[in-house]
Amino acid sequence: MTRPARVLAFVAAHPDDDVMGAVGLVALHRDDPELRFVLIHATDGAAGQIAPGSGATPETLGHVRRDETRRAWELVRPPDRHEWLGYDDGALDRVPVGELAGSVGRILAEERPDVVLTFGPDGISGHPDHIAIGAATTDAFHALRDTPGPGFRRLFHGAFPRSALDRVNELRVAQGHTPFDPTRVYEPRGVPDELIACTIDQRAVALTVRDAFRQHRTQWAPPWTDNDDADWIRDAGRSHLVQAWPPWGEGTPCIHDPFEGL
Repeated sequence: MTRPARVLAFVAAHPDDDVMGAVGLVALHRDDPELRFVLIHATDGAAGQIAPGSGATPETLGHVRRDETRRAWELVRPPDRHEWLGYDDGALDRVPVGELAGSVGRILAEERPDVVLTFGPDGISGHPDHIAIGAATTDAFHALRDTPGPGFRRLFHGAFPRSALDRVNELRVAQGHTPFDPTRVYEPRGVPDELIACTIDQRAVALTVRDAFRQHRTQWAPPWTDNDDADWIRDAGRSHLVQAWPPWGEGTPCIHDPFEGL
């Protein structure tokens, strides 16, 4: 079988991580016959919140969230390969890093993606599961990038530019809300703007991101349910990435697609 021209892997901790992290990008490439998309979830989110009216229970949540993920991706473009690693939600930071990296690395070695997307050291929100799966994926990528064969050309970490976080906090204060505190777990962290290597314009598919997120009924709660179309276009209209490999220096022009120039 001929290898596709572009192979993308997204490695997530939980169902719905992939909505804000990959749906927009894949939606932009949905008609590209030369894209192969590989999605990896470390957990099924069985310990997560349950929004009122979703119908899930603590006993059924993991199964329900897997089904929500399937339905979300049916709206966009189903992954060519989707793996659930089966780790316990909320406990990834207690899994030996080598074990977690090995589980991810087994799939990456088989697929040899050109571009890998995952979380960086801040986990975007400081979530211990995000940090753990990002570190394991980064270790797996580096262990494989010099092995003979195609792929492993770029590794990106999802990020929130500090200037964007500042604007969000200014808006929150103006609306009478408490600003996000980046020292608290589960609240967004900002990275220096000069570290952003790739900014993807997703405004044309921002409402597709919303519709995919809406399939995650167990997670469909404020602030997401409070947003109107303009809010979604603002919040999901751009995706920002830090380039973890190859090394990216300040002053290097920012790209606008992870595959740009490959």
